[in-house]
Amino acid sequence: MTREVHVVAPGLLTTVQDGGRSGWRHLGVAHAGALDPDAARLANRLVGNDAGAAVLELTLRGPALRFDAPVRIAVIGAATSARFDGTRVPCGRPVDLPAGTLELGSLHGGARAWLAIDGGIDVAPVLGSRSTDLRGGFGGLDGRALRAGDVLPLGAGVATRVDVPQAPAWWIDPAHDRHLPIRYRASAHPAASALARHRWTISASSNRQGLRLQGDALPASGGDGVSEPVAPGTIQLPADGCPIVLLADAQTVGGYAKLGHVIAADLPRLAQCVPGQPLQFAPVDAATAHRLACAARARIARIGVMIDARLPAI
Repeated sequence: MTREVHVVAPGLLTTVQDGGRSGWRHLGVAHAGALDPDAARLANRLVGNDAGAAVLELTLRGPALRFDAPVRIAVIGAATSARFDGTRVPCGRPVDLPAGTLELGSLHGGARAWLAIDGGIDVAPVLGSRSTDLRGGFGGLDGRALRAGDVLPLGAGVATRVDVPQAPAWWIDPAHDRHLPIRYRASAHPAASALARHRWTISASSNRQGLRLQGDALPASGGDGVSEPVAPGTIQLPADGCPIVLLADAQTVGGYAKLGHVIAADLPRLAQCVPGQPLQFAPVDAATAHRLACAARARIARIGVMIDARLPAI
């Protein structure tokens, strides 16, 4: 039997994302993918999917979805009130649901959450990925955010038939410490070290392409330079002196000066930045960046082992 998800209400910005589109940046194609790939992978693990299965990325407010068959879901990321036909549904764990309607409300304590459904969102891959590229207008569902009335196919899953929502008593909470500064490897630009001495707030004009920062402007040198490669995590300094931190939908080249690059361990934390939130930076050396990256990978691996040990008890 083919299973489908019917979008009753789309939420503020809900897109299909997976691990991203690798191997195409030399042709100008953005990576896209979940802004916190670790959270997406853990959500998939909770429902028995492959790590790279497509999930729904929710921004600030989640959607209302109607399932025409039983499903197993998991929501990871910022806290949200979730209800299934009026019954509260917990987050951070696998939940078996009968056919019916799941409503995901406003997110709290962060900007985004990831909803995995057993079998994954089975839209057609484009250039090896099911991720939505909003700037390019392809991938996901017609290259756009979800709309009311959309129908998403699901792959073959593991859900069993239940009459009411069922969930285990245990849960996981992979949340990051929001009070730590964002650590970065500074470039040789004269203003690179000054980035850490200023206090910044997240601009409301931020999006999946990049976080725009507001604060006392840094000295910017003249006009744009020669375009050169950039990537998610690159910190650019435009002419107005207010930095931009590039995210998953970032362009592949840019002419703005570069202040450095956010370390791998901290890049997922940027997914939870909300407009008006204060943000501070701290420079680190390469050895520290490597140590923190290894610690982050080990932490996610430990959580994955705990999930696998618990899943048979559902």
